[in-house]
Amino acid sequence: MKFWQNKKVVVTGGAGFLGQAVVALLKERGAKHIFVPRSKHVDLKNSSAIQRMLKKEQPDIILHLAAVVGGIGANRENPGKFFYDNLIMGVELMEQARQFGVKKFVAVGTICAYPKFAKVPFKEEDLWNGYPEETNAPYGLAKKMLLVQAQAYRQQYGFNAIYLLPVNLYGPADNFKPESSHVIPALIKKCCDAIKNNDKEIVVWGTGKATREFLYVDDAARGIVLAAEKYNGPDPVNIGAGFEISIKDLVQLIVKLTGFKGKITWDKTKPDGQPRRCLDVSRAKKYFGFEAKVSFEEGLKKTIEWYKNC
Repeated sequence: MKFWQNKKVVVTGGAGFLGQAVVALLKERGAKHIFVPRSKHVDLKNSSAIQRMLKKEQPDIILHLAAVVGGIGANRENPGKFFYDNLIMGVELMEQARQFGVKKFVAVGTICAYPKFAKVPFKEEDLWNGYPEETNAPYGLAKKMLLVQAQAYRQQYGFNAIYLLPVNLYGPADNFKPESSHVIPALIKKCCDAIKNNDKEIVVWGTGKATREFLYVDDAARGIVLAAEKYNGPDPVNIGAGFEISIKDLVQLIVKLTGFKGKITWDKTKPDGQPRRCLDVSRAKKYFGFEAKVSFEEGLKKTIEWYKNC
């Protein structure tokens, strides 16, 4: 509580899915001065706009959560935009923060930064052992440059920037838009809409063989806030739950929890994405005492309930 009491905090992306959970937790932990820049007022790709924000808000800490992001389909359709917007936002924000004398910068990266065929579970030291999965490589590499920048700025300027790698997130208030949603909200929407419309079939992308790890959004927020409070090192740190589930098993679980009784058709012409994803989460526990608390089934039930009532 004391850590945040007199600190001024800027949370980019603070109005988004993860950002809302982070802002709520910061308030819970005593933060009274939180500023959330909105894109219509502060263009984070523009150095002058960032300078004006920093001059006005005088932040001690920046939590950089803002990202242009989406599922496999959105990544395939917008590789240039996803690369440019994410890269420039990070580069400009960290550079202006350094010049302004911001005391701490928390850069939130992405699991998409890992090599396509990284050894499972993914360890932070394997981050550079190959090229990311092609469908989301531009996004993953753009966010990965935040790590390069953070380490370079620490080395040259003594700038306290840390870099976190959250796994796939899910939870209430997720993005359920079909054109840009990730796998869990997309599946929940398909099942719930099929029940509502009395459809007898849902179509799912890929083969179902790929595996993923998922972290409940409130757990992710807690990991980020703990890192902001306690971690001041150069090493990248995974934020995850440390488990793996196949897309096929995920579909069956969501079908069961939503009550959909129809047929599941796999569209094998669509990509699976990265073959496997599962994190080694020991570094987060060691460095700042983070462990996921919400079980996967419990988190899914809360997410489904939220979608049904929204």
